[in-house]
Amino acid sequence: MTTKTSTAKNMTKKQIQTFFERLRDQRPNPTTELNFSTPFELLIAVTLSAQATDVSVNKATDKLFPIANTPEAIFGLGVEGLKQYIKTIGLYNSKAENVIKTCQILIERHNSQVPNNRADLEALPGVGRKTANVVLNTAFGHPTMAVDTHIFRLGNRTGLAVGKNVLEVEHRLVKVIPKEFMVDAHHWLILHGRYCCIARKPKCAECVVSDVCNWPERFEFGAARAIPVSNI
Repeated sequence: MTTKTSTAKNMTKKQIQTFFERLRDQRPNPTTELNFSTPFELLIAVTLSAQATDVSVNKATDKLFPIANTPEAIFGLGVEGLKQYIKTIGLYNSKAENVIKTCQILIERHNSQVPNNRADLEALPGVGRKTANVVLNTAFGHPTMAVDTHIFRLGNRTGLAVGKNVLEVEHRLVKVIPKEFMVDAHHWLILHGRYCCIARKPKCAECVVSDVCNWPERFEFGAARAIPVSNI
């Protein structure tokens, strides 16, 4: 994932502090929109969500997890059995194979527990850096930052974290986000990017952080301009 260099200037520390204070006030208890109740369910849901919507994944796992929600149970379904539950999700063939292999590794090497470290997570089939970051953050409370399409766009557009690729944006976010916001920052950003700072026709008129955003085009989409002091 790459983009042209953003025209937005980097936010100042004061802007970033205000930015996250506003997002926190708007959503005091943010979380993923994937349905899960255990770290293992989260791992499977995030693995299935690659190039798929959370809604489509939830529809599949809402049927799968009541039947099989442990490494042993899903492994027992086998690849073909698992496909019957996830065939409505994109790339379900390869995902089914990866999930079954992951279950086998968890059983054989990790006592059926989801690893609480990046190296072991990324060693699982179908688990890349973004998935590992989501699991570490959401299941175990690590201050990691999973950069998806929404966060990549938002970071560059607003000036919060300008970067040419996902890794640059991730490193920038981890560097500039105050520690008090870091654990929940991923969820605030993805939800803001998904529902407000959308790709086409962003909802700047109703954005709670438009006044600290550095995107030059925000006024064209309804962001309020500051009133000159001389006119007050």
